[in-house]
Amino acid sequence: MKINKVACIFFSPTHGSERVARAVAEGLARRAACAVETLDATCAPLPARSFGAGVAAVVAVPVYGDAAAPIALERLAALRGEGAPALAVVTYGNRSFGHAAHDLARALAAQGFDVVGAGAFVGEHSYSSPATPIAPGRPDAADLAQARSWGDAAARRLLEGRAAAVDATRLPHPADAPEALQGFAAFVGDYARRQKEHPVRIAATADANRCTGCGACVAACPVGAIPAGAPATTLAERCIKCAACVKVCPAGARRIDTPFAPVLARFFNRPKPNVMLPAPAGAACPEPHKE
Repeated sequence: MKINKVACIFFSPTHGSERVARAVAEGLARRAACAVETLDATCAPLPARSFGAGVAAVVAVPVYGDAAAPIALERLAALRGEGAPALAVVTYGNRSFGHAAHDLARALAAQGFDVVGAGAFVGEHSYSSPATPIAPGRPDAADLAQARSWGDAAARRLLEGRAAAVDATRLPHPADAPEALQGFAAFVGDYARRQKEHPVRIAATADANRCTGCGACVAACPVGAIPAGAPATTLAERCIKCAACVKVCPAGARRIDTPFAPVLARFFNRPKPNVMLPAPAGAACPEPHKE
């Protein structure tokens, strides 16, 4: 197959998925000696678009609760692959990517893409903070170098006519210590019981005394949950807890208070590897485990 262009497609409120997508696309494009076109679905649905001969796509979305972020799939729904090969990439906050890679691969296949690669990369969790670090700084330089190398290998397979469809359900899950899984499961069970008795909606909040009204959070919010005329407020029913507003606020006025943050920081502090299909040459594949 001749590759004339690489389409780099992503939904990425805090830029982790974007950084991985760009790295994979860079590896593809460098090997194929072609240009990269960027399609950002973060703040609005992508318009109807058909791909096809000569285009290879890299599509990256974050994981929300073991699934591909539903709003991300909605915003990519108008794309049509027409047989274009695609690499399906999900980023997750060092706990679990669950069935998210399969969600994305299945959606892309239904839209006419030929999914020839699937990967799950670790990115800093949206709940991560200095007090509760959860995969801080990831994807880091090593992660992005691995993403570029994986893109390069995909390009070689495509150029040589060796690329084949992959089954994203076979993507191996890095294992956790039994005590981490047990501790987190106990917390989730207790949290679910408390929510039944006293429901609490988790959403980003702002300290009106620290807010300078700069509007950076308004621009960063992918779902319009922060009114332009009142940046110190949040429409909780719209908030998707992506923490884009928290990360971008120059005054440190925004935060997400959630009991999940300290628990995730406690039980999932061991850095996990990125996993890919096809696996990079020479890579040690982690043992699969049941979710």
